[in-house]
Amino acid sequence: MINAYWLLDRNITFLNHGSFGACPIPVLEAQTIFREQLEREPLRFLLREFEPLLDNARNQLAAFIGASEDDLAFVPNATTGVNAVLRSLCFAPGDELLTTNQEYNACRNTLNFVAERTGAKVIVAEVPFPIESPEQIIEAIIKCVSPQTKLALLDHVVSQTGLIFPIKQLVGELANRGVDVLVDGAHAPGMVALNLDEIGAAYYTGNCHKWLCAPKGAGFLYVRRDKQDAIRPTTISHGANSPRADKSRFQLEFDWMGTVDPSPYLCVPVAIDFMGSLLSGGWPELRAKNHALALAGRKILADKLDLRLPCP
Repeated sequence: MINAYWLLDRNITFLNHGSFGACPIPVLEAQTIFREQLEREPLRFLLREFEPLLDNARNQLAAFIGASEDDLAFVPNATTGVNAVLRSLCFAPGDELLTTNQEYNACRNTLNFVAERTGAKVIVAEVPFPIESPEQIIEAIIKCVSPQTKLALLDHVVSQTGLIFPIKQLVGELANRGVDVLVDGAHAPGMVALNLDEIGAAYYTGNCHKWLCAPKGAGFLYVRRDKQDAIRPTTISHGANSPRADKSRFQLEFDWMGTVDPSPYLCVPVAIDFMGSLLSGGWPELRAKNHALALAGRKILADKLDLRLPCP
């Protein structure tokens, strides 16, 4: 049985991988191997072996999410990615930062923090819920755009409601109005099929510890090539003045922000391969099955509570 691959309490039916997820035993075993490799000779591992392993993990993640490896950096979680972008960009009094009433609280707090420090104003689009169609999401957001709008922070999959925003259309509509988008894609990897290059957002950050089931502390930040020079990690370290010319400043800074346990990042390819092996149809079948189960669970709850379905 698939349940045998997890350490989850057998007395609990665990449904909420969208919160912190649960890591499969084979991925935990791979993490133990990486940690033992690190502890056997820390200097050799961190100074010689770590970077090729990290590059390999980045390359495999890039293929999975439809992005160039040159545009990706690992971060501990999506909140860190949101902070890195928002705290790197320059705003001024009168600038407007657009988000929605369904934005995740931690990221909304970051937006508020940046606005308070710079004098910018947070504009909140009221996305209705219950909702009838994706067009209502687009309409609610676009009508809040003004000539002062400098950036939009939008969820891909909303934490509170589970709505999947039509993110590609939103990015395109906002780009036509000269507005860059920072996508909070915390829940999307492993839940929906991703192609970040096609979405076209200036910035996209996501977690690998939710539906991808990698260890906690594995997330990523995608920054479009034309935007990378402006984005710095929240922790400034050795990469800031590295003389190396074989990598971009973007990756040199994000790849080393101080000494940490890097094993969650290195296990991302293991998680991608393992989860993709659970069903004969691989990731497409796994995503489709999870979606069907979510809809079935929704119907059970709606029937029991005598509620109309809240969205298509």
